[in-house]
Amino acid sequence: GIISKKTKFICKGHLEIGDMKFHCWRHKYGHGSVNVFKAIAESCDVYFYQLALKTGINRIAETARKFGLGNLTGIDLPGEREGLIPDREWKEKVKGKSWRPGETIIAGIGQGYVLATPIQLALMTSRIANGGIKVNPRLIKDSKNNQFFEEIAINKNNLRIIQKAMEQVSLSERGTGRNFRLSLENIEMAGKTGTVQVRRISTKERESDEGVIKNEDRPWPWRDHALYVGYAPMDNPKYSICVVVEHGGSGSSKAGPIAKDIMEAVLLDDPTRYIPNRPKSKPRA
Repeated sequence: GIISKKTKFICKGHLEIGDMKFHCWRHKYGHGSVNVFKAIAESCDVYFYQLALKTGINRIAETARKFGLGNLTGIDLPGEREGLIPDREWKEKVKGKSWRPGETIIAGIGQGYVLATPIQLALMTSRIANGGIKVNPRLIKDSKNNQFFEEIAINKNNLRIIQKAMEQVSLSERGTGRNFRLSLENIEMAGKTGTVQVRRISTKERESDEGVIKNEDRPWPWRDHALYVGYAPMDNPKYSICVVVEHGGSGSSKAGPIAKDIMEAVLLDDPTRYIPNRPKSKPRA
């Protein structure tokens, strides 16, 4: 109820809150007028900063947990971590401090206190792709095949908007996944790239003649993590994937191409793969 698919926010390259600036990673001078499709396809941080402020951290946390974040997935391996989806109560209890608007902004793009494992992100992606079914990951198949999965209490029309936006990551001529589309005929992969900042970039660095230090020129611990989540085939999803390359740089240049290779290998090895009866889509605006 906070936005619709027609809602637009203006991205000027940053969002100012008080004396703080929250920058858009993708475009220094901004994306201009942005709706949800463009925000996901082109990775506009400022759109999600504004959306996060309007939504509030508690509602963000509630929905994130529905999709498997902040909870054990229950996969049959020892040592799984829960990750962390913060909210107001968590900060008061653990940190002894009140929640601040700036923390909502960065949590809105999955940073700050937010922690997630690759298997949680793959699970989240599968629940988006399958229309909101609470599937759970297993390494060993249930021979009786008697698993029953509940549905997530989520608006299906809204979920379809997110699916269509993730499709544009690959299909849009400015989508961050356009350069690593699957090379299998008639099969596409929907997804979302991510670049996880691990250090704060100072105003002095941003305004210097050299600008922000390039990822490859930083000390190893300061380099961004590269991330990609996706699912395929786009028209009839069967597989979800998450790739994280620690200190690898951008998701579009490092994690996405790895996901492409893995997904192609999986689909080629699957004799039951679904091939839509249509020509390979061309990138569109």
